[in-house]
Amino acid sequence: MWLRLSICLILLVSLLAMPFLFRKEEAPVIFSADADTVVVVCAHNKTIRDEYEQAFSKWYKEHYGKEVHIDFRSPGGTSDITRYIDDRFRAEFRFSLESEGIEWKKEYGDIFNDSRQKDHWIRQKFMNSNVGIGIDVFAGGGTFEHSRMANYGYAVDGGVQKRHPEWFKESVIPGQFGGDRLYDAQGRYYGVVLSTFGILYNIDRVAELKDAPAPERWSDLGDGRFFNTLVLADPTKSGSANKCYEIIIQQCMAQAANPGAGWNDGLNLLKKIFANARVITDSASKVVGEVAGGNAAAGTAIDTYGFTEELWSAHRFGKSKVVYIMPKGGTAVGTDPVQILRGAPNRKVAEAFVDFLLSMEGQKLHAFRAGTPGGPEKNTLSRAPVRKELYEKENQQNLFKPDYNPYASGADFEYRPQWTGRYYSLLRQVIKALMLDPHVELQQAWQAIIAAGGPEKVPQAMAKFNALPFEYKDAAKAAASLKIGKDNSAVQVAAVMRQWSENARANYKEAERLAKEGK
Repeated sequence: MWLRLSICLILLVSLLAMPFLFRKEEAPVIFSADADTVVVVCAHNKTIRDEYEQAFSKWYKEHYGKEVHIDFRSPGGTSDITRYIDDRFRAEFRFSLESEGIEWKKEYGDIFNDSRQKDHWIRQKFMNSNVGIGIDVFAGGGTFEHSRMANYGYAVDGGVQKRHPEWFKESVIPGQFGGDRLYDAQGRYYGVVLSTFGILYNIDRVAELKDAPAPERWSDLGDGRFFNTLVLADPTKSGSANKCYEIIIQQCMAQAANPGAGWNDGLNLLKKIFANARVITDSASKVVGEVAGGNAAAGTAIDTYGFTEELWSAHRFGKSKVVYIMPKGGTAVGTDPVQILRGAPNRKVAEAFVDFLLSMEGQKLHAFRAGTPGGPEKNTLSRAPVRKELYEKENQQNLFKPDYNPYASGADFEYRPQWTGRYYSLLRQVIKALMLDPHVELQQAWQAIIAAGGPEKVPQAMAKFNALPFEYKDAAKAAASLKIGKDNSAVQVAAVMRQWSENARANYKEAERLAKEGK
C-alpha cells in the first residue's frame, strides 16, 4: 500500500513540476554601468511596459547615444498610485521641514498641497522646493488624476511646449476636445493617447440569454435580462472605471429635462447595472478577461482593452468571440496623460521620455499594428494617438483599427466638467456606499423587482430602490462631508459613509418586500 502511495505521490509531484522544468527562461536584460535611468510609476500592463522599454531604449540611443533603462513601479491601479504619490509627498515634505528644524504641525498637511492657500508660507515653501519622492514620471490614468496632482503641486512643467511648440498646433495636438483638456497650459501634464469608454460583450454568452439582444446603449446594461451576468470594476480601486460611471451619469444629465433629474437618473441606472453584476474586479483591465472567458456576458471597458481583446480573440479563434462597441448616444473622449513629478531625480531623462511619447515615433508605437514600420515589436497596443496626423490617409493601413478615429466618433458627445467634475471623488464614494457595500441587498431587491414583472409593475418598490442620500443641489455639501480635514475627522467621514450604506440596505430590503407583495 505504501509503495502504491509513494508511486502516486512521485507521479503527482512530477506532473506539477513539469511546467517549471520545461519553462523557457527569459534572458535577463543587462544594462551597462553608465546606462541612464528613468523611474516611471504607472498602472500599465506588462505588454505596454515591455514595448515602452524596447522602443524608448532604441529612440534614446539614437538621440542621446546612451543606453537607458525604465524602472517601472506599479503599486496598483490609478487610485492606488495617486494615494501613494500623495502619501510620499506628505512624508517627504514633512521630513524636509523637520530637517531644517521646523516643527511639523497637523494643519500643514492640509495647507502645503492646497492651491487655494497660495499666500501661506507653507504652501509657498513647498512650491519653491525640490522635494521629491524618488520617482520621475507618472504615466497613465486620466485627466482628473493628473490635473489633481498638478494642482497639489506634485507635478511640474515638463517643458515640452518650449522644446517642441510645433506639436501644439490645433492641427496636431489640440488644446481640448469634447470638453476635456488634452494637455495642461502650464505643461504639468500631456495627453499621450485618447480613450473612450464602451461595452465589451461575449457573443456566445449574450446569445444564451433569454430575450436579451446585444447591448447597444449604457441603459441596456441596466436591463433585468442581464441580471447576474455583468462584470464591473470597483471605482474606488480604478480611476478609469470611475470615469466611465461619471460618463454614464453625464449622458443621463444631457438627456434629462434638467441636470438634477439627470443626476438621479444616472445614479439609479448605475444601481441597476451594479445589481446586474456577478463579478466586481479591482482593476478595469480584468473586466475583459472575465468577458472573454465567458464568466460574464458583458462589461464596461476602455477602448484599448476592448480592441486588444477583439484582436487577440480573432487571432486565437479565427473570428472574435467578443465585440467592443461605443454606446449609442455617445461616449466621452478623454486622454491618458503623462507628467513629470516634482524633485524628479532623473529630470533630463524624464523630459526625454515625455518627448518620446509625444513624438511621431512614440505615437506610432501606440497606434500601429505590431510588425508594421514604426509599430511595436511583438504586441499591438491598440491605443488611439493624440496626434491628429496619425489618422491621415497615408497612415491608415498601419493603424490597429483603420476606421477608428476618436476625433470623429467622439464629436457628438461633449463632456461638461461643470456638471460632475468636482464630484468625481464623491461619485466613487456614493457607489461604494450605495452599490458595493450593500451589494447583496441591492441584488436581492432588483431580483425581486424583476420577478414581479419589472419596475413598472411595482412602483412603490422602485421608489424605495431609487432612494438617494442627497439631491444634486446638495452634492457640494455631501462632498464636503466626506473630505477629511479641519472640518471632518476620519471617524466623522466613516460615520457618514456608514449611515448612507445602512440607509441603502434598509431601502433595498423594503423594496424587496414591496416587490414580493406586488406593490
